[in-house]
Amino acid sequence: MRRSALVHLVCAFVSLPVVAEPLPHHAESICGFPIYRTVHRLASTEFHGRLSGHAGYDAAAAWVAEMFQSWGIEPADDEHGYLLPFPIQYTLVNDASMSLFLFDEREEGGVREMVLEPEKGFLPLLFSDTGDRTAEVVFVGWGIHAPELGYDDYSGVDVAGRFVMCFRGTPDPSNPAYQHHDQHRTRMRRAKDAGALGLIYIYEEPIANPNGDWIEGFTPVNISYAAADHLLAERGLGSASVRADLLKYKRPISFELRSKARIRVESTHFPQATGHNVVGYIEGTDPQLRNEVVVVGAHLDHCGTHMGLLFGGADDNASGSAAVIEIARAFAQNKIQTKRSVLFCLFGAEEMGLIGSRHLANHFPDQFTTISHMINFDMVGAGDGSRCGYSAAHMDLKELVEKVDGQIQTVRSMFPIRELGVRGSDHAPFHARGIPVLYFASNGPHLRYHTTGDTIYRMNPHVMQDIARIGYLLTIELATK
Repeated sequence: MRRSALVHLVCAFVSLPVVAEPLPHHAESICGFPIYRTVHRLASTEFHGRLSGHAGYDAAAAWVAEMFQSWGIEPADDEHGYLLPFPIQYTLVNDASMSLFLFDEREEGGVREMVLEPEKGFLPLLFSDTGDRTAEVVFVGWGIHAPELGYDDYSGVDVAGRFVMCFRGTPDPSNPAYQHHDQHRTRMRRAKDAGALGLIYIYEEPIANPNGDWIEGFTPVNISYAAADHLLAERGLGSASVRADLLKYKRPISFELRSKARIRVESTHFPQATGHNVVGYIEGTDPQLRNEVVVVGAHLDHCGTHMGLLFGGADDNASGSAAVIEIARAFAQNKIQTKRSVLFCLFGAEEMGLIGSRHLANHFPDQFTTISHMINFDMVGAGDGSRCGYSAAHMDLKELVEKVDGQIQTVRSMFPIRELGVRGSDHAPFHARGIPVLYFASNGPHLRYHTTGDTIYRMNPHVMQDIARIGYLLTIELATK
């Protein structure tokens, strides 16, 4: 039995709800379980967590390129084929440990040691240098030094030769002037320039994070609220209450602690590495429009394997990658013809700060003169429906999504995309260039984000199927109109 016939049979049997009438353009050929299998493989040990620059990512990229080639999807670059390179650096954390030496008058010597468990109590940030240091801890609020805004968390405290501890965020989330200061790179560099040995982020739970620059002699980590509560207890404070006060009063709350921390990291840094975007296209049929292109994208990378821990990234973003791969397959095997060309892109280094998508947006293949639209898929695996963002200046996109979703019934909510801050996804570089964008994510909850718990077993094949189907139909509409 041919694959197309088998897919139709399987989809008709397992899809919920059962499709009473065939969908346009053979969209019913997109089935959740092939997508699920693709996610399973991408998130497996075979690709080592797909850290850009690492051999695991390169193997995953080569696998996608082989599929594109087998389906007759054209490579986007004559010189490099499907794998478009860009420069990056990356770090592997081989081993790490962290202990707190808590001020406690009840203990002999006035100090109590607490050893934090990796992933439960702490994780090093995945751009940490090698080091082993014990030092006092200084709490510095948001870790922001912004004299131009009249705000400085470092004022009145001495952090030289110590670890600084802070939250991620800003005193006024509605003020875009703080966005630069909320960048990991900005915050780390400020702490280093002030003489700190490392930075301790307070997160609800420790997460893997490769989004930053390796800094010589600097060992940043993130710890759980529960671990931070032990440090703050000498002041009679807790993480949640201090964060709430920072947001309420919008002024620095910084202080030195008598407690100390020991941070030990063994890492290997690769300062000159190469990332890749996987890019292929199907050429449009209209001589006047074929040089325009609709970009269908998702980031292929995740956080890698560190300290023997696999961060497989099933939801983030093997799910979005698998949706794009399935849309590309359906385009090729259903022989879809559109006026504009359609470019399928699996981006690298999104987790490092949208490096791959920025590079493609700024170095687009020469044969295309205009990017008509960009559709991005990020974390589409968990939940029972989807969320859709659309360029606020293009209300026709909202209307188009609503029209197409009438046939799929997956969109649970929609929101306008205006300003994109430091937490954007791969549609952000295109949006910044004035290109109309659509962004799809599933409605979650997205549990175990950036942890080893982001596995295939949390993925819903039906929601991935429906998001891939609506993406497929929207791409045809945008490339044809």
